[in-house]
Amino acid sequence: MQDEIVDEFYQFLTLERGLSQHTIAAYASDLNKFQDYLYQKGIKDFTEVQTEEIEGFMYWLTLKRLSPRSRARILATIKTFFRFLVLTQRLESSPAVLIETPRFAKKLPQVLSLEEVERLLEQPDISQPKGLRDKAMLELLYATGLRVSELVLLKLNQINLEVGYVSVMGKGAKERLIPMGRKAQQVLTQYLKHGRSNLLKKPSPYLFIGYRGRPLTRQGFWEIIKRYVLKSGINKHISPHTLRHSFATHILERGADLRSVQTMLGHSSITTTQIYTHVTEKRLKEFYVRYHPRAK
Repeated sequence: MQDEIVDEFYQFLTLERGLSQHTIAAYASDLNKFQDYLYQKGIKDFTEVQTEEIEGFMYWLTLKRLSPRSRARILATIKTFFRFLVLTQRLESSPAVLIETPRFAKKLPQVLSLEEVERLLEQPDISQPKGLRDKAMLELLYATGLRVSELVLLKLNQINLEVGYVSVMGKGAKERLIPMGRKAQQVLTQYLKHGRSNLLKKPSPYLFIGYRGRPLTRQGFWEIIKRYVLKSGINKHISPHTLRHSFATHILERGADLRSVQTMLGHSSITTTQIYTHVTEKRLKEFYVRYHPRAK
């Protein structure tokens, strides 16, 4: 019976929430830990679980030295599962609803300055087809804040160069339209005319072409970024999402509202987007200390 409930829950996450198999595997790992704990306590039916059992489990995770971030993720899984039991009328109320999420310090994302972005974007050799492709990818990434996984799988029919927008099917199978700037439009046009055709070995629906005419992998593009960062002399720890973080930070610094940034980034919750307000506050303080005559 319990296995049937869990399987139904995973189907719910797939069909109703549109979550990926990777994300569902993480849910399964968390839920298995909780289920093992309940079995040790002699509880074999989820409908018998009380708030005390969940609190005991969270304390047990603390004794196991799991980080607050990991414990918060596991609790989020448990809360989602019990909400599902309420939704399917197996429970009247969730025993997890009043349990507080473990607090942890959110690590601020690394961002590039405007000058560093310019240096990075200048590195590709646009006289070569691959360099033109790389330039177009970097420009589009910074212009739209796409996830790298979304960028490398873009198809030709997702780009509208006349109007200037990208159509993306993001997490949870939700479509979003993202405007792109004039510079990105110009470079993409140049790439489509003079770069892509030279890289294409056979017909492909994908916008950016890699080895043997196949789409680039996320890891492959990450290697490209690292090479250009090294060439540019930027002395920062760069992640695949650094240009995405820089995009969000720079437009917020110039007055964009948080809801618009949330929509463009494809965040399901605005609390995820709010981390960028902390980044801009930190950068403003650094700017103040550097230039105000009486700041030090």
